[in-house]
Amino acid sequence: MSKDPIGLVAKMNALSLMLITPEYYKVRRMRAKNASKIDHKPANLSMEPKRMQVDGLNIRYAQNSVKNGPSILFLSPLPQSILCYDKVWASLSEKTNLVALDMPGFGRSDGDSSYMSFAAQSAFLEKFVAKMGLSDFHIVAPDVAMPVALHYVIHRNHKAKSILIGDGPGILPSSDGSLIKKIVGSGFWRTTVNMTGAATFISGANSLGYLHYSPTAEEMSDYLASYSGRMSQITKWFKSYPEGSKTIDPHLETLTVPVQVFWGDQDAFLTTDNAKRLHARLPNSALTIFENCGHFCYQDKSGAFCDMLDAWAQGGYTSAVKHG
Repeated sequence: MSKDPIGLVAKMNALSLMLITPEYYKVRRMRAKNASKIDHKPANLSMEPKRMQVDGLNIRYAQNSVKNGPSILFLSPLPQSILCYDKVWASLSEKTNLVALDMPGFGRSDGDSSYMSFAAQSAFLEKFVAKMGLSDFHIVAPDVAMPVALHYVIHRNHKAKSILIGDGPGILPSSDGSLIKKIVGSGFWRTTVNMTGAATFISGANSLGYLHYSPTAEEMSDYLASYSGRMSQITKWFKSYPEGSKTIDPHLETLTVPVQVFWGDQDAFLTTDNAKRLHARLPNSALTIFENCGHFCYQDKSGAFCDMLDAWAQGGYTSAVKHG
């Protein structure tokens, strides 16, 4: 059995935090046996990450090319990296052009605190797209990537055909779970997150975010390497996101790009109220709520998530009609 990359101390610290998080008790009751626990079997990952220089940063990405298939760009969520998409990647790789990006300051890409804003991330995304020569692609952007995708199609000379967004901020007011409210609104809680470190942060996210999936030890090692020493800039991102949302929210009704909104119905970080209000305000959108599913729906319900993504990219995006 491989070594536990998180460790007992971090797990105990995370549990202490969970015990004062009301949503944790519901998640724990609903969670399948062994869900959120580390799977020590060999991961056998299909994704093969690479590195490149973009705008002076050493960036990690992955790419898979096929002839005549649609193109999809995956952006990394928090506290994970592009490796979280491996099951979806494996399922789509034979018929879809795939690119995945660890955004600056997230995952295993370089990037300091100056990148901890929606505007800085979307500006970088525009440069990455140009560097890769991408066009007419669909952006998959959960969690912290969601406002980046929205800011990109609202404020940049974008090349996207559609975006698929969920489980993240962007609409005001944001309907946040209790833990997010603490980190966003309290300097004390941001200091606590900084002091307890990346391993505690990741362990807590697993406890609150999964109902079915068991992350592999290889994934967990990668996530830990992604965020060790970075928690101060990550908490800066949380502090700034209400202000950043003001650059997105006023433009939602005028966004003409097709949007697939997705959410886990048991998301304990940001509630499904966000999804329903987004769908109501976006003129060309579809809404998918995954039932009995946690925050990390691309893993918790990877089969259904992959089906949604495949159907959308193969032409379903054209049926996102004006409503309401």
